[in-house]
Amino acid sequence: MEINNGVEDELEEEEFGFSRNYFLAKELGGSGKKSTRKLSDIGLVDEQELRAAASNIEPKHEKEIVALMNSYKSLYPKWVFELRCGFGLLMYGFGSKKSLIEDFASTALTEYSVVVINGYLQTINVKQVVISLAEVLADQLRTKRANTSGNLSKQPFNSRSMDDLLAFLNGSQTQDKDCFICIVVHNIDGPGLRDPETQQYLSQIAACSCIRIIASIDHVNSALLWDKKMVHTQFNWCWYHVPTFAPYRVEGMFFPMILAHGSTAQTAKTAAIVLQSLTPNAQSVFRVLAEHQLSHPDEEGMPINDLYTICRERFLVSSQVTLNSHLTEFKDHELVKTRRHSDGQDCLYIPLTAEALVKLLAEISQ
Repeated sequence: MEINNGVEDELEEEEFGFSRNYFLAKELGGSGKKSTRKLSDIGLVDEQELRAAASNIEPKHEKEIVALMNSYKSLYPKWVFELRCGFGLLMYGFGSKKSLIEDFASTALTEYSVVVINGYLQTINVKQVVISLAEVLADQLRTKRANTSGNLSKQPFNSRSMDDLLAFLNGSQTQDKDCFICIVVHNIDGPGLRDPETQQYLSQIAACSCIRIIASIDHVNSALLWDKKMVHTQFNWCWYHVPTFAPYRVEGMFFPMILAHGSTAQTAKTAAIVLQSLTPNAQSVFRVLAEHQLSHPDEEGMPINDLYTICRERFLVSSQVTLNSHLTEFKDHELVKTRRHSDGQDCLYIPLTAEALVKLLAEISQ
């Protein structure tokens, strides 16, 4: 008993010492002069230099990673079978799943149409995605000479409501159960997709009879995006733990690095990646606007009517509707913005410096 009492006394003295030192430190700290240093005084490295240094880090365990990736290929037939049965595939685990999913789509899904959504982008137009899916399905039905009854086949899809488009995707236009479209969503928990409304639309798309979805997640709280109905009835997920230990090279391009200044080259490269995911005509329309901005640096922007006239003369667009579709994509990706001209008309401008714009044009020309 005496030994136990002695140990307890020592612990009490130690705790008292910690408490006394804490209050002494607070007292001394309050009496001293406050530092005049600011966070802005820290010498931050240029973001491009930091990314270049990070890309030069030697990869480790390459043989083991290759063997791991090859082991996943044995699951491809099972994944295709589950898609045909109406399930969705959800990949999770440490490392980028982009290459793995793209390899699966390019080797095992060659018989099906595949639409890719890059969820790691900052903004995504979900309706434009649904319009693209409807157009792909309509092409499939025309190829199979199916009878696509209803007004949707006669009117442009971009003039239809979301409910009409979803009804078309979920309609019984074909008896072939293997006639479906696969949607690949890289980072379905990404910043451009994680709001509740977008997730509701994605779950409704996944529930359509002509749609199968393959997606990846990386955020620790991704499962909180969905309720029970979305998980088990609409998405109908089959969860797969597939750690790849691959760096997030492409996904990381769209997020600023900590303790780094953004550079002109990096801004141009990020915009170039977005542009390269668009159609050649869309890129050409963007080039027209960029060249006008570089040749007229003192103007507030390019009037929409002037852009339409030039694009029409160069056979880049056939109507104002087509141009508006391209402009919607640009605005969604924050490549183009609108502001009011002094004479009252709306003008388009690219929110990049002249130097970054020149680099961007050089990037997309390669």
